[in-house]
Amino acid sequence: MGILEFRNVSKGYGDHPVLRHLDLDVREGEFLAILGFSGSGKTTLINLMAGLALPDQGEVLFKGAKVTGPGPERGLVFQSYALMPWLSVQGNIALAVDAVHKSKSKADRAALVTKYIGMVGLSHAVDRKPAELSGGMRQRVAVARALAMQPEVILMDEPLSALDALTRANVAAEIEEIWRNDQRTVVLITNDVDEALVLADRIVCLNPDGTLGEVFDVALPRPRDRVMMNEAPEFKALRAAVTAYLMDVGIAAKTAETRRLPDVTPRHALPGAYAKAAESATDARYLQFSQLHKIYATPKGPLTVVEDFNLTLKKGEFVSLIGHSGCGKSTVLTMTAGLNAISKGAIKLDGYHVEGADPERAVVFQSPNLFPWLTAKENVAIGVDKVYPKASQAERQEVVEYYLERVGLADSMDKSASDMSNGMRQRVGIARAFALSPKLLLLDEPFGMLDSLTRWELQEVLMEVWSRTQVTAICVTHDVDEAILLADRVVMMTNGPRATIGKITEVKLPRPRTRKGLLDHPDYWHYRQEVLDFLEEYEHGAHKKDAA
Repeated sequence: MGILEFRNVSKGYGDHPVLRHLDLDVREGEFLAILGFSGSGKTTLINLMAGLALPDQGEVLFKGAKVTGPGPERGLVFQSYALMPWLSVQGNIALAVDAVHKSKSKADRAALVTKYIGMVGLSHAVDRKPAELSGGMRQRVAVARALAMQPEVILMDEPLSALDALTRANVAAEIEEIWRNDQRTVVLITNDVDEALVLADRIVCLNPDGTLGEVFDVALPRPRDRVMMNEAPEFKALRAAVTAYLMDVGIAAKTAETRRLPDVTPRHALPGAYAKAAESATDARYLQFSQLHKIYATPKGPLTVVEDFNLTLKKGEFVSLIGHSGCGKSTVLTMTAGLNAISKGAIKLDGYHVEGADPERAVVFQSPNLFPWLTAKENVAIGVDKVYPKASQAERQEVVEYYLERVGLADSMDKSASDMSNGMRQRVGIARAFALSPKLLLLDEPFGMLDSLTRWELQEVLMEVWSRTQVTAICVTHDVDEAILLADRVVMMTNGPRATIGKITEVKLPRPRTRKGLLDHPDYWHYRQEVLDFLEEYEHGAHKKDAA
C-alpha cells in the first residue's frame, strides 16, 4: 500500500475524458516522476493528488483515507511562482508557515522559515521582493515555501519548465539534495526525460489518451551528475528505453497527413539557368560572417557583446549555435536577420551583404509574433501571398494548409491566434517560416516555449522539411540534444561580454535522423559529451575569450 493511491480513477471535463481508469501507488519516501505529452492529463493527475480536483470515477486515497479536498499534508509547487509581489522572500514563506503551523510558537515558526530559506540557498536574499529576484530564485522561494509547510508529500507541477537550461539543472540538483536530506515523498510532473532520470526513483509515463503507460525503475546511483552520467551504460540504456516508449506512443497518437505541397516557386528563387551558373561560385561560401562585432553604447562606455565572430556556411548546411545565457547567440541571429545593426564586420548571403529584413531570411523567435485577431491560416497566408506572386490562390492556400498540417494544426487552421495556447501559436510561427521557402532559415530557440515531448515532435518535423528543402539554417538553442540532432555542425560560443566562437564540432551522424535512431548510435554520445564538457567549462563565467 502506498502513501497515495489511485484506484480505477477517471476524470474528464464536460464530454472530454482526460484520465482513464488509473491504478497507481506512490510509495512513502520515494521520488516519483510523471512524464507525458501535453494534453495527456499530467496536471489533472497532480490536482487529484492535491485534492484540487475530485475524480469522476474511482477514488484517490491518502494513507488509506479518501481525498476530499486540499490539505497541508500535501504541499504543491506550481509551474508559475505565485508569490505575493509586495512581500519579501521571508514574508512569502512566513505567510504559508503561519497559516499551516498555527499551533507552533512564533519563535518556532520563524526558525522554520529561516531553515528552509537557507536550504534553498537564499539566506542572502531574505529581504528581497520577487521583482528583485531571477526566475530561478523565485522558483526556489516557491520550493522553500512548500517545504516549510512540512507536508508529508510534496507535489511539483513542472516547477522548472519556465527556467533556462542552466538554472533548471541547478535548481533540480538542489531539489534532489533537499529530498535526500528531508526524505519526504515527492511527486514531480515533468516533460524532461533527463530531469526525470536525474531526480526520480521511478518514472511513470502517461499515454496521450490519458491511460497509464509504462513504468520505469531508475536504479542509478545517487548523487547523479548529468555530465558524469552521460558515459554510464545504465543511463544510456534507460534514457533510450524511456525515449523510445514516449516516441512510439506519441507517433501512434498522431493524425495521418493528407495534404501535399504544390509545385510553386518563391519570388526570391533564381530562374534555373542562373541558379546553376551561380552554384559553383557561392555554394561553398553561401553564408559568411567576417569579423562580426556587436557593440552597444552604455553610460559606462561601449560594451562589446559579440567580438570577432567568423564563420562560413555551405549552401544547405544546418548549424546549431549553443552557449550559456548572455553569450550573444540571439544577437548574432538578429544581425543575420537584418533586425539588428552590425557594429563592425560583415554578413554576406549568396554573395550579397545582409542589409535590413527580407522574406528570403525567415525568422522563428521563441515568442511567436502573430496577429491575434487572425486565424492560423490567415497568419501564414500573409507571408505566402507576398512570396508566391505567380501562384494561383488555390496553390497558395495549399502551401498554407500543407505546412499547418505538418506542424500538427490540421484541426486548428481556422482558430484565431488569440484562442491558441503558446505552443499552438509557436507552431503557426514555424509553419509560416517554412511556407516562405526562404534562402536562409533562422531559428531563435524556436521550441523553447513547448514541452519537451512536443519539442521532439516538432524537431522531427523541422528535420523532415529541411531534408526536402535543403534550406540553409541556423538554430540558436540551449538544448544539447537538439543542437546535435539538427545540425551538421555545432558552433559553441564563449561567455559574454566579448563572446566569440569557442569550439566547433562537426556532427557526422547519418541523415535522415530520428531521436530514437541517434540514441542507438555510439558516436552520438561522444558528440553529446563534447558539448556538455564545453558548457560545463564555461558554466560559472570563466574563460570569456580563451576557448580552445
